[in-house]
Amino acid sequence: MNQQNITYIEHKAIDTDQWDRCLENAPNALVYAQSWYLDKICDRWDALVLGNYQYVMPLTFRRKFGITYLFQPLFCQQLGIFPTPTKEISRQFLNEVYNRFPFAEINLNAMQLPVEGAGAYEERTNLMLWLNDSYEVLAANYSKHTSRKLKKAEKHKLSLVSSISAEEYIAFKKKNLSVKLSEKDLRTLRSILAFALTRSLGQIYGVYSSGNELCAAAFFIRNKQRVTYLNAANSAEGKKNQAMYFLIDRFICENAGKDYLLDFEGSMVAGVARLYEGFGATPEKYHQFRFNNLPWWIKWLKK
Repeated sequence: MNQQNITYIEHKAIDTDQWDRCLENAPNALVYAQSWYLDKICDRWDALVLGNYQYVMPLTFRRKFGITYLFQPLFCQQLGIFPTPTKEISRQFLNEVYNRFPFAEINLNAMQLPVEGAGAYEERTNLMLWLNDSYEVLAANYSKHTSRKLKKAEKHKLSLVSSISAEEYIAFKKKNLSVKLSEKDLRTLRSILAFALTRSLGQIYGVYSSGNELCAAAFFIRNKQRVTYLNAANSAEGKKNQAMYFLIDRFICENAGKDYLLDFEGSMVAGVARLYEGFGATPEKYHQFRFNNLPWWIKWLKK
């Protein structure tokens, strides 16, 4: 296929049925690239499409000072091209991006490898855990640090609930923000939660203290075999009683033996990465793709 087959399609003209069929059959499919999910996380997104939706690439963009640029939205770790592209197709798509936008800082999916040409790449790390073994086998791979944390959690007589509401989660999140989120960000998150919960695509797990206080919570969203640990929150009490270790361990126990891939979304923060690695998660590499061809007077433009 030659480069003329790649078409820029504005959001209003995207055939979302064909888009989602393309994703359904893609070996590298991710929930982030589903049309409904993109609608939640972006005010507007356009797309590059090759042929009759044989390959697709969402374009998540913003405008600032009259300049349109690509950025990586919040609550969205990876995007890029779907299904898994050949190097030549990847090169064609990324050259098209380079020629259409003056600035980009986006994350490609793990199955889209770097290619020579436009832009630069930075390697990033995700952490993953297959749950198809028994709980006993999975737990045997926990680190000593994680096992110690779980023993401490046992002493606090914590309890797990696997169906807390979006409203309860957002209220808890607002009260215990570890990373600053705007009201708009919280509305976006609530919208994702509400859609996923009403369509049985996800669950919110909550950990309650012995005094029946919510002290940790996490939202897991499923797309085919992949279950993504999309968002979490911890109170001061939850940190003290190791509630998040307890929550993840109980989730693993509940889903052990299923053909699920638990996607922790990784972390470039050492302490958070240690939490996930402690459950036996292994690294998966993906790449940030970026370039900056802005005029000299606005080179500092970022998200």
